[in-house]
Amino acid sequence: MIKYNLICKCGKNFDSWFSTSREYEVLKKRKLISCIYCSSTLVEKSIMSPNLGNKSNKLAKENKIKKNIKKQLLNFRKYIEKNFTNVGEKFPQEARKIHYDKKTSKGIYGMATPEETSELIEEGIEVDSIPWLNKKEH
Repeated sequence: MIKYNLICKCGKNFDSWFSTSREYEVLKKRKLISCIYCSSTLVEKSIMSPNLGNKSNKLAKENKIKKNIKKQLLNFRKYIEKNFTNVGEKFPQEARKIHYDKKTSKGIYGMATPEETSELIEEGIEVDSIPWLNKKEH
């Protein structure tokens, strides 16, 4: 995992985690990274200072952070499963129905390819992607 300090064209700074620096580049190219304040995709990495701590302490700290992130993602998954409707692979179609037909919905979740997600965003449909951890990995 790698944490980047990001800055938006609106001038706001925020942090985000990525599995690798390559993942950041792929998501940036596909315009899937957006500002948490204004939703703009004009976001760049800002200068970061290196963390030069003791290697064993750093590893222990990283493991603790990873465990905490996994726990938060699993809690997030539980919340989504309890409060939203799983539409599976029909997510792009259902999201469009809600958006264009102004259909009332308690909220949906499901699966979409990166291309489908990009298309939804280009159409002005709000979507977010999150890592969907296996419940047994905890």
